[in-house]
Amino acid sequence: MTAVERQPVVSVPPERLPALRRRITAVLVTTQILGGLGVATGIALAAVLAKEVSGTESLSGLAPTATVAGTAVLSMPLAALMTARGRRPGLVLAYLIGAVGAGVTVIAARVGSFPLLLCGMAAFGAASSANLQARFAAADLAEPERRARAISLVVWATTIGAVIGPNIAAPAGRSVTGLGIPATAGPFLWAAGIFLISAVVVAVLLRPDPLLTARALAPAEEQSPAARSLRAGMAAVAASPRARLAVVTVAVAHTAMVSVMSMTPVDLAHHGAGIDLIGLVISGHIAGMYAFAPLMGRLTDRLGRLSGIGLAVGLLACAVLFAGTAGDSHGQTALGLFVLGLGWSAGLVSGSALLTDSVPQPARAAAQGLSDLIMNASAGIGGAAAGLVVARASYGWLNLAAACLLLPLAALALLTRSGRPQEVPAGD
Repeated sequence: MTAVERQPVVSVPPERLPALRRRITAVLVTTQILGGLGVATGIALAAVLAKEVSGTESLSGLAPTATVAGTAVLSMPLAALMTARGRRPGLVLAYLIGAVGAGVTVIAARVGSFPLLLCGMAAFGAASSANLQARFAAADLAEPERRARAISLVVWATTIGAVIGPNIAAPAGRSVTGLGIPATAGPFLWAAGIFLISAVVVAVLLRPDPLLTARALAPAEEQSPAARSLRAGMAAVAASPRARLAVVTVAVAHTAMVSVMSMTPVDLAHHGAGIDLIGLVISGHIAGMYAFAPLMGRLTDRLGRLSGIGLAVGLLACAVLFAGTAGDSHGQTALGLFVLGLGWSAGLVSGSALLTDSVPQPARAAAQGLSDLIMNASAGIGGAAAGLVVARASYGWLNLAAACLLLPLAALALLTRSGRPQEVPAGD
């Protein structure tokens, strides 16, 4: 008997579903606040820490890139675990790996080992994977016509921790200077503790498991274990034009955001900005990413998934224009990063909702893991290239390259809309 066949059956009477949705959402909101705080606290100075440890700016983009790569590498194993056992084991394991990675990053900074730093940052990315997967956990039990709003609420919850995180990076750094740890590594020590708390919250409170509950409520014809394999998930994405568009949307939005955001602290430092100002700019960017997610969810449910994708393309185009032409204007850079966050939010919410709509329920966990793998692998490549582009050309050229990514996405969205497939999801 396979692991998929051994998963427990979780049956919930229909009259209990509204209360269960509210409780599951409350738990996910709590973990998103904690997870967002941990990730943002560490990642705010990742490029600066990498520059200090490596001694060269051209390698500074590899630290955030390693985080994205770690998130990508872990996406499919976590999807396999969730497919077999549910959301809870996958989220707990991801937060635990993230805590270990944060600790390794601190050790690497202390001993001055750049390869060890990259290993720690890669494991640190597991916490980002948990935060991203939580949005799909919110959609497991949501009604189709409210699916984007359910996703966006969990994305929004990250705002609290993610906005506070970069602003406590400086005090976190000062708290470890007496221990012989570089100030730029202090935030990672704090992040390790936060991720451990997140793992405990999920393990204790995320019951019953939302994915297993959704499967128990699915029609009998969708109960076959074979339909819940990773292969079935990949086949479902390949068979649906809308699912393919969803995967491309999330990947392009995330790649553009990571590439530009990861090098913005370095560009700001070039123009005289200190750690406190960099933290404020990144906080504004993260506010754009998360604070307006409920608006993006409401628009996506009301106007349609494809309209949400169109909004994402427009916002991202404006963002790279503002940031790429800012020069030494810190205010314009901050505006560009804020709009960049809005575009990422629109792309993530609309793309995630479209993907969930476009594949059968049994294959969703695997399809969602595949989407996160492609999203983070693409962003990892973009982040790695970002440091080289800035070192050899300029921050402006980096933004131009990000703009070029939007052209094929816009073309694919137009082709998908003109195709008018018969399986029209909620809101379209």
